[in-house]
Amino acid sequence: MAGQKDKYKNPSPTVDIIIELEGGDIVLIERKNPPHGWAIPGGFVDEGECVENAAVREAKEETCLDVDLEALLYVYSNPSRDPRVHTMSTVFVAKSSGTPIASDDAKDVGTFALDALPEDLCFDHAEILADYKQWRATGERPKPGDKLARYTESAE
Repeated sequence: MAGQKDKYKNPSPTVDIIIELEGGDIVLIERKNPPHGWAIPGGFVDEGECVENAAVREAKEETCLDVDLEALLYVYSNPSRDPRVHTMSTVFVAKSSGTPIASDDAKDVGTFALDALPEDLCFDHAEILADYKQWRATGERPKPGDKLARYTESAE
């Protein structure tokens, strides 16, 4: 079993949590560590942890908010989505109330309307938030076939 990690190079599982507040704003964090910029709260799934628990934990660690997971938006796995390492993120939509407070690896925290998002979003979070906005407007989640075509084109 010890040799399997040396033999296989697999993506690292992560979670991102789009936290909806009362009034419709969402919570973003400003990252303390590279890559710098604004991001959806989230992080790596710990060994032995399910993605749902990781999402609740990461939301609490970075924003000090307790969240209720409401929906699964999509799984994002483009190998270039994170410049540090190949990750695949399970993206949840959650509800919370209260005032977010930056903690852990969040330098700052902000609440934003979907039509007033910061320009310096990290990773593939602009794509995720565009998909989220589309889902909120139409009820349609991203389609795997659409992502497959886009990822194939970007790899060529």
